[in-house]
Amino acid sequence: MSKKVAVILSGCGVYDGAEIHESVITLLRLDQRGAQVQCFAPDIAQLHVINHLTGKEMPESRNVLVESARIARGNVKDVREADVDDFDALIVPGGFGAAKNLSNFAADGAGCCVQPDVLALTEAFAEAGKPVGLMCISPALAAKIYGPGVTCTIGNDAETAKAIGKMGATHEDCAVTDIIEDKARKLVTTPAYMLAQSISEAASGINKLVDRVLELTHENDA
Repeated sequence: MSKKVAVILSGCGVYDGAEIHESVITLLRLDQRGAQVQCFAPDIAQLHVINHLTGKEMPESRNVLVESARIARGNVKDVREADVDDFDALIVPGGFGAAKNLSNFAADGAGCCVQPDVLALTEAFAEAGKPVGLMCISPALAAKIYGPGVTCTIGNDAETAKAIGKMGATHEDCAVTDIIEDKARKLVTTPAYMLAQSISEAASGINKLVDRVLELTHENDA
């Protein structure tokens, strides 16, 4: 029986939304492994809009749910519609959207908070003991979801790791091709584009993350 996986997107584009390569690799691997997928995103305004050609901020406003629909080919729902009971696992790709739209980590670091609707859903998965995969910068939210003592990785960036430590999480350095697993919490993390120098490097760790998350969903199968 195929597993159902929720994927939370944070917009469309590395600098102000979900990292497109990470998101597509995640969706591709889930499909290759036979999982049923539903994308979600918060129905909120982006922090700001970045011109991905110049890197400069643009004087306009965009909606995170609407922008996420670009990646999901329209098949995306408001995160408030997600019910943890309908899914076996949750995965959150990275990109600055995780630190700007799903949370305010980009601005407030260790003092950040997670967007309320996103926090409610991720906490529900944590409390249900269901597997969760976080990649790139999204593991920075792990301590806000699971509380102190959770183990995760964003690769080896010292400043980000320090902020994660201040929030109460334990950071472990990790190669781009590998994953870190908090077995007690069924949390799997990988650096992806925090370290990747190419799309194939990003895929190496993301594929491992997806595979492991799906393996964990079978632990209680009869």
